[in-house]
Parts: sequence; structure tokens; C-alpha cells
Amino acid sequence: MTEPLTFPLRNSGPFSLPGEIAALRGEREIAPLHYPDGRSGWVVTRRSTIRSVLADPRFSARQELRTTQSSEIDTAPPAAPGMFISMDPPDHTRYRRVLTGQFTVRRMRRLADRIAEIAEDCLDRMEAAGPPADLVRDYAVPIPAQMICEMLGVPDDFRDTFHRELIELSRSGASLETHAQTMARVNAYLGELVARKRAEPTDDVLGGIIEDGGDLSDAAIVNMAFLLLGGGFDTTTNMLALGTFALVQDPGQIPLITDPATVDNAVEELLRYLPVVPGTIRAALEDVELEGVTVKKGDNVLVALPAGNRDPERFADPDTLDLARSANGHISFGHGVHQCIGQQLARVEMQVAFPALFRRFPDLRLAVAPEDVPLRDDMVIFGAHELPVTWGPR
Repeated sequence: MTEPLTFPLRNSGPFSLPGEIAALRGEREIAPLHYPDGRSGWVVTRRSTIRSVLADPRFSARQELRTTQSSEIDTAPPAAPGMFISMDPPDHTRYRRVLTGQFTVRRMRRLADRIAEIAEDCLDRMEAAGPPADLVRDYAVPIPAQMICEMLGVPDDFRDTFHRELIELSRSGASLETHAQTMARVNAYLGELVARKRAEPTDDVLGGIIEDGGDLSDAAIVNMAFLLLGGGFDTTTNMLALGTFALVQDPGQIPLITDPATVDNAVEELLRYLPVVPGTIRAALEDVELEGVTVKKGDNVLVALPAGNRDPERFADPDTLDLARSANGHISFGHGVHQCIGQQLARVEMQVAFPALFRRFPDLRLAVAPEDVPLRDDMVIFGAHELPVTWGPR
């Protein structure tokens, strides 16, 4: 038996899988893995197996059954009301049903004009200030942050505060005390907001949750709002940052993302290629045979989504970014009942933001050497802390 891998597994570069994961492809689709809380489990890398685990009710998303991913605490309590991503059906279904009507494909597409306005405003400010600029701070953060805040009816003055708090929560090395204090501050603000919207109903997503949620408690609605803010903010920010990082190093592909006829397909390939979300964890509710291995009841299984997106059985030359390829079937948004509810919003934001950026600055390029871009390899969501860019005469 090969020595178990150790969690967390760090990407070996801005667009690369962790070296240990890359070595498994084609050799072993499931391997033993040790977690910081002392648990032993597994990691799976084959796309078909990942989809199977995520669709199998014998593998649970319940928080109290999964690794805490921390050496400071052995077990976690059951998920708080509204924290539906850490629940199984029927609890998960009850909360998610309230959100389904708020995130329809049609509703997300209607937001394209507003996203374009936000993008153009960011680009105007970048152009007025002149190069260089930090693309993360000046473009990748404000677009999804502004959009999700507007959708939820969260005032603009909370956007920067929430971003700072989210960064703290995303640090993989943050202490439990720091995490608890940050969560308390965010929850207190959102609690006040929910109370105001109960008293004076609003026509936004958070108002819709309150109206459609029936007897949902304020605490449950606060937690749902928190999940939507985080999910609609941090991942898209890092997709925009890493995607720009990749494209400025391969400018021959930029016409495929500025052309309305090919932009949708190009975005799907970026979603496949960029290793922003390292994966998710499921706990076996009973003994399960998986790829010839018996996963014991209670074992935790890390489904390595980026590895599934680089599965050579599905995608030819999978470690190459090719905006002309069909990336249909990627699993960047997960699979099964927990598939990302905000995926259409992320798609529309990327379909608008990338073309706007490269039309405004067709000669956009890095202002530092690629190896000097500070990566978020200390965070739960991978990306870049900063992306210094420039444009104009060399």
C-alpha cells in the first residue's frame, strides 16, 4: 500500500493540480488520505467516480460526519439551521427548494446588462487611474461582490466589510477563535438586515427567501444569506483573476473569449481548466465498494474536482487550456443534489466580464513576472491575492 497522502493537497502552480493528485491519474483513481483531525479516508480523482460519489445517497454531506479539516477539533456539531450545503435530504431539500426560484437561468441572464454596467464602471476607473492596476482589487472583486450584494439587497457599505471577513474565514490556517469571532460579526449584521426586511419587505433575493420561506427562522435565513454571499463572491472572484492570469500568458486565445459566438464555450473551458475549488468531502454512511476498494462506514472521501476536470478519459490533452474545445461535462459546480445553485450567475458574470476586460485593454499583460504573482495557496478557495497588470506602450 502506498503511503497515504496528507490533507490539504496544495496546487503545484497557478494552473496545475497538486503533484500527488496528478501522479494518481491513470494509475490509481482512489488513494488513502490522512486529515489534520486524525481521521483516515480517501481521495478520488476519476471523473466518473467523482460523479458517482456525489450522486450516491450512501455518501453524506452532513457536517458532523465529515472531517473538521482542523487539528484543533475532532468533531463538528450538526449544521446550523439554513446551512444546507452541510445537510442531506430531506433537510437539504427543504432549504434548497426555497432558493430554486431565485436562481433560475432566465433570471440570471436578465442580470447581464447590470453586470455589464458594473464591469464598465470598474474599467472606467482603471483607465482613469492608469496602469499598473491590481486586477483582483479593481475588477475581479467588485463585479461579483456588487452583484451578489445587489441581488440580496445588501447595502453597498457592507461589501468591503464582507470581503475582508470572507478572506479571514477562507484562510485555511485561521484559528477556531478567529473563525468564531468573524462569523459572529457577519451574522450580527445579516441578522439586523433580515429583521429590517421582515418589517419592510423588499423585492430582492433575500426578501424572496423571507417571503417564500414560510416558517423559516431568522437564524436559518441569516445562514442561507451567508452561504449565498460567500458562494456568489469568492469563487467567481478567483475565476476572473486566474482566468485573466491564464489568458494574458496565452493571448492567441483571447479572440475566442471576446467573440460573442464563442464566449460561452470559452468560459466553460476556463471553468474546466482552472483549479479554483479543490474539492468537497463526503462521509460513507455504510461500507461501499469504490474502484475495487472498500470504503468503510465513517470514512471520509475527498472528491478532487479539478482532477476530474483533467481526466484524460473525458478530455484530450487535459492539462492544456484550449478555449476552442468542448468542455461539456466538467464538474466544476459539482454534481447531484448539491450542485452549485449559483452556477448560472457565475457563468453570466464571466461571459460578460472577460470580454469587457479584453475589449477595453486588448494589450493587457502582467506587470510582474508570472512567478511573482502571489497565489492564494493558504486559502480554502484557490486563486491569486493580487494580479498586477498593465497595458499601453511597452
